Amino acid sequence: MTGQADEAENEDRGRPGRSTRTYWAAGSAVGLALLFAVGATVAAASDSGGSGSSGTSSRAPGRYSPDAGFARDMAVHHQQAVEMSFIVRDRTEDEPVRSLAYDIANTQANQRGMLLGWLDLWGLPKVIADEPPMSWMAASDGETGEDAGAGGDAGAGGHHGHDMGAAKPGALMTGMATKEELAALGAAQGRDAEVLYLQLMTDHHKGGVAMARGCARQCVTPAERALAQGMVEAQQSELTLMADMLKQRGAAPRG
Repeated sequence: MTGQADEAENEDRGRPGRSTRTYWAAGSAVGLALLFAVGATVAAASDSGGSGSSGTSSRAPGRYSPDAGFARDMAVHHQQAVEMSFIVRDRTEDEPVRSLAYDIANTQANQRGMLLGWLDLWGLPKVIADEPPMSWMAASDGETGEDAGAGGDAGAGGHHGHDMGAAKPGALMTGMATKEELAALGAAQGRDAEVLYLQLMTDHHKGGVAMARGCARQCVTPAERALAQGMVEAQQSELTLMADMLKQRGAAPRG
């Protein structure tokens, strides 16, 4: 009976069930997000340098606008996801985890380049020393994305006065891993590395989804709002996939 049960379990793990279907759905979402991002970059160039004939302002977003803040913060957020994905690639031989890590690294590296490219197009710095992470999400009462977005820095004073309070101790932004967690991932092997990566990336995606939703609400550059919404949809699909993968390994998301 034990041999039959083991054989059945192996067959079940190889069967294209819900997790596999979710994987393909997530993969499709990632691919669509990449295509969306490429088009968004071209559109952003037109929006920032054009005459405004598309119905948007021809002025670049302000230094402390949600558009610029999201581009800066999400570029940093994405960089850690790429780093974790490269780490786990060398810590396990599990093909589904390695494939997921490759997709995340490839997608987020490309999106990071686009976000930094927008900042260049807008003539804005990639780092501002006195800007707290995610401060652009804390708009003043009654202030909309349109009020703080294109043109000047109307939202700067309001943004700097708020403390988001969402990042855990030792983490730069919501969902990001600490140095200790990255070190633990680098020291893990096999199933332990797979589980820790999936747990850390689940937290990371949840933080990323919250940030992307903030841009989808507040950013005034249409292309950037569209890209942010694409991030929300793709990462939500991957969250479902990662929950299934953790369950297959006898684990669950943290918290």
